[in-house]
Order: sequence, then C-alpha cells, then structure tokens
Amino acid sequence: MTGMNALVLGGGGVTGVAWEIGLLHGLAEHGVDLTDAGLLVGTSAGSSVAAQVLSGKPLSHLYEAQVAGASSELAARLGPGVLLSFVVAGLWPGDPARGRAWLGRRALRARTVPEEERRAVIARRIGDGDWPATRLLIPAVEAETGRVRVFDSASGVPLADAVAASCAVPLVWPPVTIDGVRYVDGGVRSVANADLAEGSERVVVLAPTTQSARRAGRPAAQIAALGPEVRGAVVSPDAAARAAIGGNMLDPARRRPAAEAGRAQAAAEADRIRAVWAV
Repeated sequence: MTGMNALVLGGGGVTGVAWEIGLLHGLAEHGVDLTDAGLLVGTSAGSSVAAQVLSGKPLSHLYEAQVAGASSELAARLGPGVLLSFVVAGLWPGDPARGRAWLGRRALRARTVPEEERRAVIARRIGDGDWPATRLLIPAVEAETGRVRVFDSASGVPLADAVAASCAVPLVWPPVTIDGVRYVDGGVRSVANADLAEGSERVVVLAPTTQSARRAGRPAAQIAALGPEVRGAVVSPDAAARAAIGGNMLDPARRRPAAEAGRAQAAAEADRIRAVWAV
C-alpha cells in the first residue's frame, strides 16, 4: 500500500453528506480529483459519500442530486442529550470499548423509526450497487460489546448494509442487524477513523466535524500518528459552510445550502489539497 493516496470521509449527518459532495465536486472543478484515491475510508455520512462517488456516477450528477429540492431523507435532530452521550462514551475510563458498549446498549433500547425504514433510506441514497473495485473501508461498532468491525469487499456483507450500520447514529436511528449482530455508527469510535488509512503516503480527510472527546480521536492527531513521512491535510467546514449547515446536521432541508457551501469552499482549499495529493 506504500505510496498510495487515501481519501478519508468523516461523519456529519445528512448535511455532512451534502457538504462533502459539494466540496469534492468543487475541488474537481479546480483540477483536484480526490476520487482517484487508491483507498477510501468512509465513516457514517462519509460511508454514504464514498459509496456514491465510487458508484461510477459523475460528481456533477451527485452534486445536482444534493441541490435538488426533493428529498427522501428522514428528518431528525441531534439534540444535546445525544451529544452528551457521545462525550460520556468517548471519555469512559479504561477500555474505550466499554464506553462504546454503554452507548450501544442505550441505542438498543431507544425508540426510533423501524430498522427497515431506515435501511430503505440508505438504499435510495447510495443505490443497489455492489462493492467498488477501489478499496473501501467502512467502520461500525457492535452495540452490545463496543467492538469495532471494519467492513470491506471481503466481508461478505452487502454494501448498503455496511453503510447503514456505519450511519446508525445511536439514540437517533435504529441499530442495524447484520448476521444477527446489531451495529451502531462508526463515528462512535472516531469522527473520521483516519487511522484506518495506515500504510498510505498521502491522506486527505474531509471532516464535517472534527470534535472528539479525546484528542487522539481527532483527524489531525490520527494523521500525525500515521508517521512523519505521511503528507496529510484535514478540511472542515469554513465559517460560511458552518452557517449554511446550521445547528442540526440531520436536517434534510439544509442539504442544498450545505452542498453549495462545500462547492464554494473548494476554491480556497484547492491549492493546499493539490500540494498534498500530487505524487
């Protein structure tokens, strides 16, 4: 894997999907195509984006879908109680898996929409395609144990199921069942899981949020931990994008402004990202 470029797409709700697609489209318009990476790591919203950009559909088409008026996404709110639960799980003393399991078990008891209804949303979002030829890693967390599982094309799991598991925000969306095991959001482990890009020489992280209860879970710290020889960059929403996204990253009504803000932000980021990405 040495010498490979890795694109890491972090979590951030339905607005994170829109912002990442807008940013990718804008960067490509400025001559920086991050979709030619040899490895993609997709967490939560980022797993949805990864599946879409590797589906073969042009970025321009994906962008137009984000700015279209109609949406089949379910509306929800990431309230302060949910955010606090993430912080508690992230700061759990001792084995981090115990904190993740605490949150996962709470998710198993939460009242949400039916699992199949949420799966259908994910399937409509990414289509019914199989795993792409490009290597794609999608982390999710076992709700009962807090153990992390990283899905890939060798997992024997349909791509839509892996994405649904990684997008299962605890206390908001239902845990996803795969082979009898219930899974919650890969963002419970880390907002971007950039450390899964180990072995890559150049790493670019698009992170709708960089917040983490522990510094070691933040994308910049994870890139630094990959080694001094790794060239890396983290892009998160600028002030205009944060205003466009608004206070609820799960609000489908903010898809269009988030996508447009991502596309606009690309102009200011293109040169910095090109310097990292170029071989």
